[in-house]
Amino acid sequence: MSEFDLIIENAIVVTADADNRVIEKGGVTVSNGRIAHVLDQNALEAMKDRAGRVVDGSGHILMPGLINTHCHAGDSLFRGLVENLPLEAWLQTVWKAEAAILDPETTRLGSVVGFAEQLLSGVTTVMDMFWYPRQTVEAARMVGLRVATGGIFFDPPGMDKKTAETRPNDAERFIADFAEADDVFVATMPHGAYTVSPDNLRLAKDIAEAHGALYHVHAAETRAEQADVQNRYGRSVIRHLDHLGLLDERTVLAHCVHLDDEEIDILARTGASAVHNPVSNLKLGSGIARVPDLLDAGVRVTLGTDGAISGNDLDMWLALRLAAMLHKGATMDAEAVTTAQALAMATRDGATALQAGDRIGTLEPGKFADMVLVDVQRAHAVPLFEPVTHLVYSTNKSDIAHVFLAGEQVVRDGQLTRLDLAGPIAEVQAMAPQIAASIA
Repeated sequence: MSEFDLIIENAIVVTADADNRVIEKGGVTVSNGRIAHVLDQNALEAMKDRAGRVVDGSGHILMPGLINTHCHAGDSLFRGLVENLPLEAWLQTVWKAEAAILDPETTRLGSVVGFAEQLLSGVTTVMDMFWYPRQTVEAARMVGLRVATGGIFFDPPGMDKKTAETRPNDAERFIADFAEADDVFVATMPHGAYTVSPDNLRLAKDIAEAHGALYHVHAAETRAEQADVQNRYGRSVIRHLDHLGLLDERTVLAHCVHLDDEEIDILARTGASAVHNPVSNLKLGSGIARVPDLLDAGVRVTLGTDGAISGNDLDMWLALRLAAMLHKGATMDAEAVTTAQALAMATRDGATALQAGDRIGTLEPGKFADMVLVDVQRAHAVPLFEPVTHLVYSTNKSDIAHVFLAGEQVVRDGQLTRLDLAGPIAEVQAMAPQIAASIA
């Protein structure tokens, strides 16, 4: 029996660790799904005969899988359906389509397609908020990635045909069933302060706290949302959440576009994470988050795609590039967000937000071998002077050659290994007329 299940060698290694360590030529050893060593090539040479499998990473960057901390993968069914509307009007049309189309089976189908898109582009962990979380987990397992999800809280009748009264028990049962799973990070997921009452926001947090679960909510995405919450409760969104005692290190806030200085200080004080979703925020005309100010204040900023219905794809590389570039233009400061800061948003800071920094997010011994090999033998990749710069500014999702989850190769040569995607794609295409008719 081999000492190591897998060795990847001859790669440019971007660890994404706290020291931003890069190895010009080297790789990793993997045992029992976890990284055993991160070494240069000379050290690896003596270990190759002790491995069950050796993968040559020549011409590739080896890096940790990306972490998408805000997504609605099931909404891939509605890609491109609702266009050129601001968030509030857009949501009313989206919810009409979801109510007509979604059930457990269609949610699983849409999530399979959404997760496949992400895994093929090097995302190995997704925080996903959607109506049928059990089907979300099933889809993630079919494709081959980790998922952070859990029971939705939503006061009106939901697109899942459920009411607010049933949601606490659903959330409790979900946590009980998945709390011990390595590939699921359990959470409660109230939709937002404008769709969930203070009592139910607090109830969702109580359940999360009782089980050490995550707490994920949309927050301060638009000016209209801020005005609505201010008018109802006399406080802005972040102040409202803070007043209710909902902000701490297990709280992950999607968007955080419209914040004043005091609200940024509240996030820094409480340790809550802010998820930057630049593609969705730009496309819906929601605004540009104050990411440089958040970073300067010590707020943990992570990166998300939102759903394919608002951004039209689930491309974390586009989100990563915008996170690094957008704020330079908006602030007229070329140093507003560094490449190292941007990459951290999509890797180790995302892991820390999910309370999983000890398991994922970097290439370090003891962590799950969730890894990506990025092809750098293409016209847009040469010459390559600095690997992190290339990852942030030049890499495309089509550059992802191979993906590993806990050492299992889940993408090989740009193809899924667990699932033949032709069937799900054909099913979604066949549904298109019905989906289009849902908003007619």
